[in-house]
Amino acid sequence: MIFEGTVHKYGRDVDTDVIIPARYLNTSDPAELAKHCMEDIDAEFATSVQPGDIIVARENFGCGSSREHAPVAIKASGISVVIAASFARIFYRNAINTGLPIVVCPAAAADAQAGDRLRVDLLAGTVENLTHGTSYDAEAFPPFMQELIDRGGLLPYVKARIAAGV
Repeated sequence: MIFEGTVHKYGRDVDTDVIIPARYLNTSDPAELAKHCMEDIDAEFATSVQPGDIIVARENFGCGSSREHAPVAIKASGISVVIAASFARIFYRNAINTGLPIVVCPAAAADAQAGDRLRVDLLAGTVENLTHGTSYDAEAFPPFMQELIDRGGLLPYVKARIAAGV
């Protein structure tokens, strides 16, 4: 799976309370969550993000509480993939379970700037900065995780396997 989009860049330790503030957790509607995604760190995010755009952040993206609303809000906002130097463990799993592709790539996370255009190939494990003509090796997705993403997350994956009699 290949994604291409414009970078929205953030620093380190972006926690789930910043990704989707607790005051909006009275809903689980993805479209409503998307309206408030990142608003405490980037008030213009929800109105500036375009389908296919990419979040790039430094270390420990998604730290804090284990709320699955955070990757749901990001995915519903139109972000195609999140690249970071590292992810909080629970956020990493929640992202995969909700069908949000995430890529660990410290070099790309350090070098990419807001507004750059990136191309991400999950299967090959590469990140290309089209703006600067640079390329980075990332952790490739194993086939079973790729299938989770392709199906839209863990629940659609399980439903498809049950329907197939697996």
